[in-house]
Amino acid sequence: MNYDLANALAKQIRESAEVEEYRRLKSIVDESETARALLKEYKRLQVSVQMSAVSGQPLPGEEMSRFQQISSLLFAGTDTSAFLLAEMHLQQVLADIYNIIAQAAGIQLELPGIE
Repeated sequence: MNYDLANALAKQIRESAEVEEYRRLKSIVDESETARALLKEYKRLQVSVQMSAVSGQPLPGEEMSRFQQISSLLFAGTDTSAFLLAEMHLQQVLADIYNIIAQAAGIQLELPGIE
């Protein structure tokens, strides 16, 4: 296996517009202690929501309510909304790249709920 191509891909990813935009917006939201705290709690709750969906167990009502409230706050803010959207876009790009590599290796990516 030639790792030079993998390193070249890593360099292209680091220098991509998606990563540059993500880093730019992250530096903006990192300047606000409130935004950092809200994003940290949002991500914690997001994992809980995802885990409950995979396990089939409902998320406690207060946790779901808190997730919705924090989501509303973050997506109402210009900087935090732009950051979260840039993060989602970057995650999609990386997922696409992973799928291309997995298909080349003959690996079938099977996620719950996706046919």
